Amino acid sequence: MPAANDTSGGVAIYRRLLAYAMVYWRVFLLAIFGMIIYSTTDVAFSSVIKPMLDKGFSQKDGQALYNVALLIIVIFAVRVVGNFLSNFFMVKVARNVVWDLRAVMFKHLLRLPSAYYDRTSSGGLVSKMVYDIEQVADASSQVIIVFVQDSLAIIGLLLYMFYQSVQLTLILLVITPLLAAVVVSVSRRFRKLSKRIQSSMGNVSTVTEETIDANREIKIFGGQAYELRQFHEINTYNRKQYLKYAATNAISSPIIEFMVALAFAAILLFASKPAVLASMSSGKFTSFMVAMLLLMQHARKLTTINASLQRGVAAAESIFKFLDEKTENDTGTNTLARVQGRVEFHTINFGYTATASPVLQHIDLVIEAGKSVALVGRSGAGKTSLISLLPRFYEYHSGRITIDGHDIKQLSLENLRSHIALVSQHVTLFNDTIAHNLAYGALGKASLVDIHRAAQAAHAMEFIDKLPAGFDTIVGENGVLLSGGQRQRLAIARAILKNAPILILDEATSALDTESERHIQAALEELMKNRTSLIIAHRLSTIEKVDSIVVLQEGKIIEQGNHRQLLAANGAYARLHKLQFTLQSTQGNAR
Repeated sequence: MPAANDTSGGVAIYRRLLAYAMVYWRVFLLAIFGMIIYSTTDVAFSSVIKPMLDKGFSQKDGQALYNVALLIIVIFAVRVVGNFLSNFFMVKVARNVVWDLRAVMFKHLLRLPSAYYDRTSSGGLVSKMVYDIEQVADASSQVIIVFVQDSLAIIGLLLYMFYQSVQLTLILLVITPLLAAVVVSVSRRFRKLSKRIQSSMGNVSTVTEETIDANREIKIFGGQAYELRQFHEINTYNRKQYLKYAATNAISSPIIEFMVALAFAAILLFASKPAVLASMSSGKFTSFMVAMLLLMQHARKLTTINASLQRGVAAAESIFKFLDEKTENDTGTNTLARVQGRVEFHTINFGYTATASPVLQHIDLVIEAGKSVALVGRSGAGKTSLISLLPRFYEYHSGRITIDGHDIKQLSLENLRSHIALVSQHVTLFNDTIAHNLAYGALGKASLVDIHRAAQAAHAMEFIDKLPAGFDTIVGENGVLLSGGQRQRLAIARAILKNAPILILDEATSALDTESERHIQAALEELMKNRTSLIIAHRLSTIEKVDSIVVLQEGKIIEQGNHRQLLAANGAYARLHKLQFTLQSTQGNAR
C-alpha cells in the first residue's frame, strides 16, 4: 500500500489517492487504452464530414458517400469497444481502490489508541467508512474517465482544427486563460463546501446513532422534542450546504459554456469575411465547426467533473487524515510464554492529555503474583485510569510498570494483553451466538467442553439452558436480547475461558441481583485463586476477603492494607465503609 504523505493541497491529496490506483496499473492501462480509442473517434468523425460534403454532395459522388457510410459504422463500432474498455476497467480499478481503502481503514481502526476513541464520535467514523469512501470511488473512476478521455479528445480535436485553420483555432484559444480562472475559483468553493457536507454527514450519523442507542432514555426522560430540534438543525445545515454546492455547480457550467459560445460566435464572424470564405470549402468549414462542437461538448463534460473531483479530494483528505492518526505505540519486541503475575507500578504519573491536569500522581504499588488487590475511592479518584495502564490502553507519562520484572513497554501489545483478562462494568457483546461471544478472538479454538465449563463456573448455564437455541442463540447487537446480569455473566465466563494469569475486574458484579451476585462472587473467588487480580468495586462488601485494599484519592494512594487493618486505622476507607453500611441499612429499613 502507498505510504503516508503530506496531504496539504489538492494535487498532493489526489496524487496520494492515485497511488492506490497505480497498484492496479495493468488494469489501469487497459482503461487508458480504451480512452485513447474512444477519444480518437471524434477526430475521425469530424474528418469524414469534409469528403462527405465536398465530394459526396458537391460533386455528386455516390461512391464517396458509400465510403463515408462504411467509415461511420467502423468509427462508432470502435467507439463502442473503447467505451467499454475505459468504463469497465476504470470502475474495476475504482472498486479495488475502495476495497483497499476500506480494508486499510478498518485495520487502522483496530490499532488506534483508546484516547482517539475518547475524542472521536462513532458516527463520524462510520461516515468516513461509508460516505467518504464512496465519494473517493467516484473521484477515482468517473472523474478519471472523463478527465483522460475528454482531455485526449480535446487535444486531438484541437490538432485537427489547427490543421484545418490556424486563425480560427487561435480565436478559440483566446478564452483559455479566462476559463482557467473560472475553474480555479469554482474548485476552491467546491472543496470548501464538500468539507462542510462531509462534516455535516458525520453529525447526522452521530445523532442518529446516539438516538438509536439511547432510545429508552429519550422516551423515559421526554427527550423526543430536544432530539428532533437537534436533528432538525443538523439536517437543515446539511441541506443548506448541499444547496450551495448545487448552486455553484449550476452556475459554473453555464458560465463556461457561455464563454465558449462567445468564442464560437467570434469564429463565425471571422469566417464571414470574404477572404476567409474564399480560402475554405463548405466541407472544410463544416468539418471544422463539427470538430469545434464536439470540443465544446467535451469541454462541458470536463467542467462538470470538477464538482465530483473536489468532493472526492475533500473525502480523500478526510480519509488520509484518519489514516495518518498515530496508532498504538507497539514498539515492544519481547514476548513472554507464561507469567507468574507479579505486577509493579513504579512512580507512575498520568493524564489523558499532555496539557490536562494529572489523573494519577506518583503511584507506587506492588502486587505479588497470585494476590488480589482492590482499588477503592470516590468517583474520579483514578481507579479505572490506573488499571487501564496495565494493558496499555493509555500511555503513562513517566514511571515504569513491570510484570515479573519485565517492563510492559518492552513487550509487544499482543503478548502483553494475552496474559490479561478483563471484565468491565460496561459489557460488550457482539451480534453473534453465545458460543462465539465466549470463544471470541484468540479463544476461537476453545473446545465446546471448555466453553460449557466456563459458562457453568460463571453461573450462566442457568439461563443458557432455557434459551431455545442454547449456545447457538444470537444475542443481538451488544447483547440487547439479554438482561444486564446475563450479559455480565457471559463476560465473566469469557474471562474464565481465557484463563489468564492476570485478571482485571472493573465492577464485575454491578449488574447482578443479590442472589446472582452471591453465586458469581463464589465463582470469582475461585477464579482469582493463584491469579493476580486487580479489582474495582464500589460495593465494599464484595472485597472484604481480598489480600490488599488500595484507597485512591485525587489520583494518589492515601491508604493501603487489608479490610481489618484499614477499618482499625479509622481513615478514609473506614469512613467509606461506614457511609456505605449506613446507606445499606437505611435502604433495608425502608423496604
